[in-house]
Amino acid sequence: MCVGLWMALPMMVSEAQVQQELPPTNSVASTETWSILDVPAELMPDDELVATLERLRDRHQLPGLMGAIVHDRQLLAIGAVGRRRIDSPQPLTIHDKIHLGSCTKAMTATMIARLVESNRLTWDSTIGDLFPELHASLHGDFRKVTVEQLLTHTAGVPRDGPWSELGADPSTTVQRQRLLLRICGSQPEATPGTTYLYSNVGYMLAGLLAEQSSRVSWERLMRKKVFEPLGMNSAGFGAPGTTGTVDQPWGHRLLDGRLVANQSDNIPALGPAGTVHCTMTDWAKFVAFHLQGARSDPQFLSAETFTRMHTPPTGHSYAHGWQVTERDWAGGRVLTHSGSNRSWKAVVWMAPERNFAVLAAANCGGDNAAAGCDAAAGALIGHHRHLIGRPAKAAAESTSPEDT
Repeated sequence: MCVGLWMALPMMVSEAQVQQELPPTNSVASTETWSILDVPAELMPDDELVATLERLRDRHQLPGLMGAIVHDRQLLAIGAVGRRRIDSPQPLTIHDKIHLGSCTKAMTATMIARLVESNRLTWDSTIGDLFPELHASLHGDFRKVTVEQLLTHTAGVPRDGPWSELGADPSTTVQRQRLLLRICGSQPEATPGTTYLYSNVGYMLAGLLAEQSSRVSWERLMRKKVFEPLGMNSAGFGAPGTTGTVDQPWGHRLLDGRLVANQSDNIPALGPAGTVHCTMTDWAKFVAFHLQGARSDPQFLSAETFTRMHTPPTGHSYAHGWQVTERDWAGGRVLTHSGSNRSWKAVVWMAPERNFAVLAAANCGGDNAAAGCDAAAGALIGHHRHLIGRPAKAAAESTSPEDT
C-alpha cells in the first residue's frame, strides 16, 4: 500500500536500524512452531515458471520479479528472475527477501486474533477501554472505536497521518501513541462503523491497542505470535538487507525516466500497516496458514476466528487484512491484497474453493511494477492449472483488486 505523505519524508531504514529502535518489552512466553507448509529440503526454481517470469519482467521493464504457487499445504512452484539491484550483477534468487508493504496488514490482524483468543483483548475492545487515562484528550466518537473497526477500515480515521509530527523517539510505540493523540483528538472523517476508508493510520492504531493490552511492542508481538510459530525465520522490518551492500535486493523507483535503486522504506512506526519483509517461502507459509483457515481446516486459530477474519462487515468488501471478492478462475470467493512502499510491489491471491494461492513481488514500485505483478499473478494461476492437470481455462478477469 502506498503511503501518501511518505514521499515528502524519505528515510533510509535498514532492518538493523529498526531492531535498534525497538522499545524495551516484557518477556513473552516461549513459542510453539507450527508445521504449515511442505517446502522441499532443496528448494529449486521451476524452469517453466522462470521463463514466464523473465518474459514478464522484460515486458514491464522491472529490475526483478518473483512468484510462487501454494497448493494445499505444498509450495508447488517458485521462481525468481532479474537482479537484486539494477546496476549490480547479483541475480535475484528464490531465497531473497522481499518487502511486503500493506500485505503486512493481514499479519497484524493475525497477531491480534491470537491476542483475542488468549483473552488479552476482544474484537470489540475500544480505544477508550484501553486508554481510559486519555478520556479527556480523545474525541467522543473515537473513544468508542473498536479493534475490529480499525482492522476493517471502518473506524473513520484518515488514510495517512502527519508523519513528521511523530517525533524522533526511538520507541515506535511512543510514536504510535503520539499518532493516537494527534488523530483521535478531533472529529472522525466519517462516523465510525459506517464507511469504508482505507487507512494506514487505522492499522497503526490497531497495533498500538495490541501493545497496550499486552504491554509488549508490536514488533515483538509479531515475532512471537506470527513469525516464530510459522517458522518465518527470515521475517523482519524495514528495507531488507544491510545498508549500502547488495546482500539482499534493493527497491527501485522511476525517476526522470530511469530506475534508481534505494533502500528506503516507510517510517518504522508505520510497521503494523506495512513494513514487514521476508522470503517468498516464508510469506507462502503465512498464506498457506490462511488458505487452510479459509477452507475450514484451521490450525492454531479456531474456525470461528478464521471465519471472522475473512468476513467483511455487512455492506463492505474488506475483512481483517484481506479484500474479499469472487473470481470464476477461483471457483468463487477469493481473498487478496497488494502492497507497496513505492520502491517494491507485492500481491497475493487466495482461492479457498480450489485450495491454492499465488504470490508475486517486484523490487520496484510504480505502475509498471503493479502491471507486472498482476500479469505474474495471472500467469501463476495458469501455471497452477497446468501443474495439477486441470483443463486450461482462460483467466481473462483482472487480478487486480480495486483498492489495496
